[in-house]
This record gives sequence, structure tokens and C-alpha cells, in this order.
Amino acid sequence: MSKIIKIGTRDSELAMYQARAVQQQLEHLGHKTVLAPVKSVGDLVLDRPLYEMGITGIFTRTLDIALLNGDVDIVVHSLKDVPTIMPKGITQAAVLKRGNVRDTLVYKTTEEFLGAEHATIATGSLRRKAQWLNRYPTHTVEPIRGNVITRLEKLDANDHWDAAVFAAAGIGRLNLRPETAINLEWMVPAPGQGAIMIAALEKDEDILAICSEINHEETEICVKIEREFLNRLEGGCTAPIGANAYIKDEEIFFEAVLLSYDGTKKISVKRNKKLGEHHDLAEWCANYVIERGGKRLMDDIKNSERKTNVYSTKSFTETQRQSFNDKVTVDSSDFIKISLNRIAPRVIKNEIQNVIITSQNAVDALLTNFSAIELQFKNIYCVGRRTKREIEKRIGKVKHSENSAEKLANHLVEYLEGTEVTYFCSDQRLDELPRILSENHIVVNEVEAYQTKLDSLKLKDSVEGVMFYSPSTVKSFKQENNPSDTMVAYCIGETTAKEASKHFKDVRIAKLPTVESVIDLVNEHYAS
Repeated sequence: MSKIIKIGTRDSELAMYQARAVQQQLEHLGHKTVLAPVKSVGDLVLDRPLYEMGITGIFTRTLDIALLNGDVDIVVHSLKDVPTIMPKGITQAAVLKRGNVRDTLVYKTTEEFLGAEHATIATGSLRRKAQWLNRYPTHTVEPIRGNVITRLEKLDANDHWDAAVFAAAGIGRLNLRPETAINLEWMVPAPGQGAIMIAALEKDEDILAICSEINHEETEICVKIEREFLNRLEGGCTAPIGANAYIKDEEIFFEAVLLSYDGTKKISVKRNKKLGEHHDLAEWCANYVIERGGKRLMDDIKNSERKTNVYSTKSFTETQRQSFNDKVTVDSSDFIKISLNRIAPRVIKNEIQNVIITSQNAVDALLTNFSAIELQFKNIYCVGRRTKREIEKRIGKVKHSENSAEKLANHLVEYLEGTEVTYFCSDQRLDELPRILSENHIVVNEVEAYQTKLDSLKLKDSVEGVMFYSPSTVKSFKQENNPSDTMVAYCIGETTAKEASKHFKDVRIAKLPTVESVIDLVNEHYAS
């Protein structure tokens, strides 16, 4: 195969390390490769909703979309972050030889606190927290977020923490393992921990054949057992589950654990079978746990209250999720689903003098239907910096942009060349822009480029603030919820804030029209 293999990866230091490990092995075998860091879902073209593609993993969804779009040939994941059910059309192509599978405790001074009645440990993992509290029930476990470097810095800066728990493989690969670190041999690791996985398209036989050359069979056998156990037990909820398999003397040894969030309940299982006779190992162990109270424990976990205090009406990438203040317990989902429409060729048959685009979804719709060369627009007007950036990167020069539809309409009333515009919009578009233009005798030709489906859910009483990114997300929220007088609306821009102000007393607007800026807005509120 002579083509250059594009390796998709997140751009964190650990993700880049893992991608380079794959790159080195492929190039050692004579294949040409290039790393292709993928930024965020918002920068990718989507012509189908995420739920239709079965994309669920917050750590992996950005790379999954890039793969399905054909932007990359393979993607590299930490296997423990990959959902047990992969998106349609994507398959596991290979796993590299596993690194250190254990969890590691990094302590600040000495290990004496382990024998003390009271101590404080930091971890962002439910599994690690539950196992620690099961072993040390009088200790306190506090949340910690961020990449490996950030978490090490937080541990060093916090005078109240005695230690924090990390994946041994992560701190080892980055050469950051401190002298004050010990492996926790008693703690059962996450399924797939320490393993690097390559995913590819099921239909790409050439790529699958190449990846099979660097697959480590022993690791593949072990992580398959662990992930099957997780899949059989998990039932769609996030639970404190550990599972670890290893091969020794032609025999597979497997141990697993299920715990309650607070560590007070624990169900363990250990079993070993000869290699080649191990195919029912995961099933047997999952049934063992279920029959000994696992089903009831899983039901309790599903029904337990998680004290979410901020909810986002747009799903986060893991990088975004890790950006929040430690006082914020955030949850997120997509309150709107986008469906791109077919746009009739006659719409763009001739050069259009004045075009209005108010969202990235409209850009995606245009480029799904036509090539950039076909889009002969003389003057393009838009709303939002990101929309402007996408247009200029993919279609052409923007003549003028504003940060709200109302401001753009007022600008056009004064400066428009001609008396007619073509507006590529959603079926849920606001009336403000076309109303202002029409009142000033400007003809608005509306083209429905995409449909916006409202898809909200009822939020828990613990939610104190909601993050909004468009007027449609506010409308979707209102379908299921009535905000309290003290609930805060964190808005991406003025147009969204105007819609939110109809229902919220406290409305705050981000400094920049980006998701990251809305996150900063939330962090400012919880900084004190």
C-alpha cells in the first residue's frame, strides 16, 4: 500500500505519545504515515446525527466522526476510554502490547497517612474512589480534573490532599512518574487500562490488514475478556467496575469487581481457565456477580442521585469537560439534533449577489449539497466568529459579520448592495433578521438548509445553571423544564441571551462566542 496513512489523534500530550507509538510501529514495517490531530466535533462536517451513528463516548466521539467522514484512515485511543459498543461502521483494528496495567498512588510526603484514620485522596475516577473507600472507609476522596500534568500540579498545590491516584501507564509514558509513587496492586484496574487501541472502518480491508501486522495477540485476548465482562454487566450505566485478565503458563487469570459509589458494597470474582478454553470466561464471571447481588447493585447505581449543578445543552468533548472548576459537577447532552436538507440545484444555478449565513450548520448543509466551486456568492454576510472562520476556510471571503442576527440586519439595512438577499437558515430560525430586512424593503429569499429538532430532557433539582449555545437550545430546554428564580443561564452570545431572558432572571453572556468561553463564564461563577 503506497498511500500515506493518516493517523487521527486528540492533541493532548498523552494522546500524541500513543499516536506516535502506533506511527513508529507502522513505519518500522515500511508504511508511510502522518499524524492528524483532530480538534473538536464543531470543526467537522456532519451529515447525520451522532445518535444515528451510535457515537456515545465522550473521550472518543471526535475521532469517530473524523474516521467516518474520511478525514483520517485510523484513530488511536486509550482502550479503557472506548465504549464497549463501537459506532456503526467502525471496528477495532489492533491493540498494541499492553503497558503497566496498574493504578498508581502519588503521595506528597510519606506513606504514613495510609495508616491514619483521616486522610484525603484525589481522583476523578468513580472506580478508584469506590475501591479506595472500600479499603479506607474513614478517608475522604475528592474530585480532581485535568490532564496528567495538570493533576500533578493540583496535587502539589493543594495543602489538604495527601495523595492522588493515576494510571501507571499514563504517567509512565510521559516520563512523569515521581519518586513518591507506588503501584496499587490491590486495586483492580479499569477494563482495557494500559492498552492502546487502533480503530478503523470495517470496510477498509487494506487498512485492517496493515493494522493486523502490529496487533499484539496476547493483549487482544485479555482486553476482549475484560470488555465483554464490562458489556455484560454495565447495562448502559456508568458504574465502579474493575476487570483485569492476564496470561501465564498457557492459562488465563481473570479478576473483576463491582462496587457501590461509596464503596460500602463490593462483589468480587476470580477465575482462571486454560488458554483456548476461555471463551465463556467473561460470561461466567458476569453471571457470578449478577447472581450474588450485582443486578440489585447496578439498579441502585442507576437510580442513585448524582449532584449535577451545571448542565450543558451541548455534549462536551473530554477536553472541555476537564476544563471546569473542581466545584462544578457538570453533565451534558445535545438538546438539539440537526438534520441537513437537500438543497435544490436551481437555488445556486446563477451567481447570488447577497448571501446570509447565521450558523455553521448552514455551512455544512451547503457543502454537503455542493462543492465550494459551485457556490458563486458575491457578498457573504454572517453571524459569529466561528461561522465566519468556517465560511472563509471552506467557501469564500466574508464581506461583513456581526455577533448577533439583529446587528447584522441593521448593518444590511444601511450598507447592502442591492435590495435582495438569500438567507440559508433553519426551520427554527428567529424572525428578527427577516423582519427587520422586510420592514426596510429588502426582499428575503429563505432557503431551509437544515432542520433543528428539539430534544431536551428533564433536569434534576440539583442543577443550578444551564449552558446555552443558540436560541433553539433555550426553546428545547423549556419543553421539559421551568427554571427556578435562582437558576443561571450561561449564554454563548447576545441572541441566545435574549431568548434566555424570557425565562431566566439571571442571564450571563460569554466574552467570546465559543464553548470554551461559556465554560470560563461558569468557572468565574464558582471561583469564589
